[in-house]
Formats: sequence, C-alpha cells, structure tokens
Amino acid sequence: MRIVREFIALAALLVLWAVTAYALQGPNPLPDRIPTHFDLAGSPNGWGKPEALWLLPIVATFLYSLMTVVARFPAHFNYPVVVTSANRATLQHLGLRMVGWLKAEVICLFAGIQVMTIQAARGSRGGSYPMLFGVALVVIFGTIGWHTVAMRRTVRLNLPR
Repeated sequence: MRIVREFIALAALLVLWAVTAYALQGPNPLPDRIPTHFDLAGSPNGWGKPEALWLLPIVATFLYSLMTVVARFPAHFNYPVVVTSANRATLQHLGLRMVGWLKAEVICLFAGIQVMTIQAARGSRGGSYPMLFGVALVVIFGTIGWHTVAMRRTVRLNLPR
C-alpha cells in the first residue's frame, strides 16, 4: 500500500508540473491577467501574471520533498500518546501511513487547485472551488483524525501491529 500512496503523490506532482507547463507554454496561451486568489464562493478576487502559476508546483515539490524526508525519521514524530517499547512499532507504522496519505492528498489538492485556476483563467470555471476545498478539508482532517484514533486505540488496547 505504501507504493500505491507514493505513486499517487508522485503522479499528482508530475500532473501538476505538466498541466502548468502546458498552460504556460502550450498552443492555447493564457490571458495576460489570471486569477490568483478566490473567495469562499469560488469567485476570483486576486489577479496576477500567468507566471504566478509556477508557484504551486514549486511549493508542492518542496512539500513532497519535505514529507519524504520527514517519513525517514518516524522515531522523532510527535505522537498523541506515550510511546513505549511495546507500542513503538505500531505507532511508527501508523505515523508513516498517515504521512504517506497526507502527502498524496496535499499534492492532489494542489493539482486540483492548479487545474481550476487555469480553467478560471480561460473563462470556463464551473464554480467547483468551494466543493474542492470542502472535500479536501474532510479528506485531510479525516486522515489525521482516523490515524490519531487508531494510535490512541492501539495504546489503549495494547495491540501489537
């Protein structure tokens, strides 16, 4: 399953870079002014140059790299329970799984934001920004919540992995 999570995150990162490059270098140029920020209703309320689109892939690549490095040190995670020799392996497994899912979810969110920003710049925005953020918040905080509960339950039941 770790390979699947890593594949999803890496594929979303590559899609993000490809969509950005195609939008900026492809045959259908963007207008000189594109939306760079949206209100809660999904309407643009900030504008900038098309080159601003490079910011999301750069930030996403940084976060991908950071989460990849962080995942190499599960012993240093801040767990929501007391770590003992009896539960260490299980907690580290759950912590690594959570980081892996969060990496995939955040990169997919960034790719979705980029696609919707480009659609809005081309005038074909379907008003799905609020839905994207609502779903993203539920998924990301759901992942954190589920893994936190699993860690607490593991300690309470003293279950090995």
